[in-house]
Amino acid sequence: MGEKNLYQPLTKEDKITVVLYRTGIVMSSLIISVIAFIASSPSYYRNNTSIGLKFSILIILLYASVGMSVFFIHLYISKFHRFLKKLYYVSLLALALLFFDGRGDILGVLVDKPYGLLLLIPLTGCLGFITAKEAFCFKLIEGYLIALTMPLYLAMLAAGGMTMRGASYGLLFIAAMLILFTFRKVFMPIHFDIGDKSAYS
Repeated sequence: MGEKNLYQPLTKEDKITVVLYRTGIVMSSLIISVIAFIASSPSYYRNNTSIGLKFSILIILLYASVGMSVFFIHLYISKFHRFLKKLYYVSLLALALLFFDGRGDILGVLVDKPYGLLLLIPLTGCLGFITAKEAFCFKLIEGYLIALTMPLYLAMLAAGGMTMRGASYGLLFIAAMLILFTFRKVFMPIHFDIGDKSAYS
């Protein structure tokens, strides 16, 4: 479980890494919320000729924000952190495949090719790992919901198991859970994320 006691004085590095970790969470939540808003407003992307470029920029920013949290997360067990980093590297490979397959048009691949959505699963695995870790440590139950819902949502969407309305509602639900998670996480005292450094292995 999460350590709420202050075991050692916080160093400057401790504070910076926690701020960067939480900044990644905030950015991820905001970007997914923007994508959910766009997905729920068909008239927006029907009448917007530059939507493909804007979506590609949002996706790249999402990868960057999740990466920020991946590399600055504080985990007691180092093998978990190594696994998380490896999963993120896999997600970057998947991003490269999306980018090159669509010749820069990531949205086109996601819309036209069902396997495109499956290539997002490694990234959702990284974000889900982070939210589940926080759920375990600090009883943020929505973190478990996010971790379970995101890959399941992508798999169902790729399999054609959702209507357009259902897909937009599902994404709005994920965004709402992320916003709740973010508000409950980012205002915690910084030392909660550090815990007892002598327990790191």
